[in-house]
Amino acid sequence: MHNAATQASLAGRRVVVTGGARGLGAAFVTALAAAGARVTFGDVLHEAGAALADSLAAQGHDVGYVPLDLAQPQSIHAFVENAAQRMGGIDGLINNAAITNSGGKLAHELSVQTWDAVMNVNVRGTWLVCTAAQRWLADSGHGAIVNIASDTALWGAPRLLAYVASKGAVIAMTHSLAREFGACGITVNAIAPGLTEVEATAYVPADRHAYYLEGRALRRPQVPDDVTGPVLFLLSEAARFVTGQLLPVNGGFVMH
Repeated sequence: MHNAATQASLAGRRVVVTGGARGLGAAFVTALAAAGARVTFGDVLHEAGAALADSLAAQGHDVGYVPLDLAQPQSIHAFVENAAQRMGGIDGLINNAAITNSGGKLAHELSVQTWDAVMNVNVRGTWLVCTAAQRWLADSGHGAIVNIASDTALWGAPRLLAYVASKGAVIAMTHSLAREFGACGITVNAIAPGLTEVEATAYVPADRHAYYLEGRALRRPQVPDDVTGPVLFLLSEAARFVTGQLLPVNGGFVMH
């Protein structure tokens, strides 16, 4: 019987991360590398992605960057195949990449183009990455997927409708994929972070930050390191019998 530390180890695990060039994605990539995992990540931010990969590789970590545009199905398939070939397979997948675009607008102010862009990246893109990686994850014998949702889909954040709807779809998709992929031994779970202090949330008004801070059971700002631990746990052997679950990670702002 392995002890808990051994079960939670990610040493040598081959993990793919989408949207890994900055913010939460970069935190996931960095934490995985520190845990001894082999990582391939993708992003549309080519300079930032290449710089992060070079920095971590210079520290002796096995980390590679591959360009990825979730709005383009052919880019998704090329990314997954490239990652699998680079690492000799895939053991874990973090679906982190997403766009907001709808921030600040009321429901009737949204354009169809904005709605479609958010859905294409956040929902269709997540689905296509999962299906492209499925055979590799099944072959690994301990495949694990963690989808990054958002607690905005749990409390119904206003003026963010397209994003909230897309993250609600990711949560629902997680449940269905867990049942489908369970047949080949793949776990599929979702994390719903709260408002995290990263570059991508710099646009969020100060009153929304204050609303979160005041509503949390743990009254402090949320930082990327608050989210990396739960995600790495769900990728590990310690979570092999956990699937189809949603874990809010938001300091108790939403209790699910």
